[in-house]
Amino acid sequence: MGLGIVQWPIVIIFSILIWFVYFTCCTHVENKQILQKYRKKGAVVVLWHGRSMMLAPVMAMYRMRTCSLASKNKDGRMMAKLLKLFGATKSIYGTHYDGGVSALRQGVRLLRKNNRSIVMCPDGPSGPSMRVKDGLLYYAKMSGVPIIPVCFTCSRPWIQKRWDRYMVALPFSKIVVNVGKPIDVPAKMTDKEFAQTKKNIDDIMIKQLRRLDGMFDLFKVEEGLNSDEFKRMMREKKLKK
Repeated sequence: MGLGIVQWPIVIIFSILIWFVYFTCCTHVENKQILQKYRKKGAVVVLWHGRSMMLAPVMAMYRMRTCSLASKNKDGRMMAKLLKLFGATKSIYGTHYDGGVSALRQGVRLLRKNNRSIVMCPDGPSGPSMRVKDGLLYYAKMSGVPIIPVCFTCSRPWIQKRWDRYMVALPFSKIVVNVGKPIDVPAKMTDKEFAQTKKNIDDIMIKQLRRLDGMFDLFKVEEGLNSDEFKRMMREKKLKK
């Protein structure tokens, strides 16, 4: 409880800063009609972990009825609180490693009601970067709702030195958000079909990010990095200096 009380003031400040950035930037949303269509319908909205910052206000502006999927650690709980300020009506806690089965059951029940979407980062909370985990497909195949890949880029980013190369949009940037075409996942698949579908979603989301970043000739984010590997890579660079 103590941690939650401490987190709320920090989260409120973050939300104010994000709204400040949003309203000082010129934002263009590609395929916005998809968000309008699924505003009150079930879908699994997916985004890479490093591209979450400016999607929260976009979801709020389009009045998307969402719940968030977050990890149980302090960072995940803080992110869930932040998303609540942007309109997420419920938070589901669990990851591939901790509480995943319980989170899946809760999420599937919500999605089957077909009145709200789940927002999740399929490469979180610690990577590998830009690699979809199996859980994403289970949410879609067990609930019957589509997967909608979403990504943003900007003309003036601060790309943090983290495994996910988290992008912070700076004020007075040009922001481009792409909403991908809904992807249907069959309820019944062989193991081979499951693996191929997961790879297809990987490819679609990576291509989406590369195209957007190419608009501003940005740093090419690495694929397949996890938190521990990135820390080791940074230590090795320091030793070489």
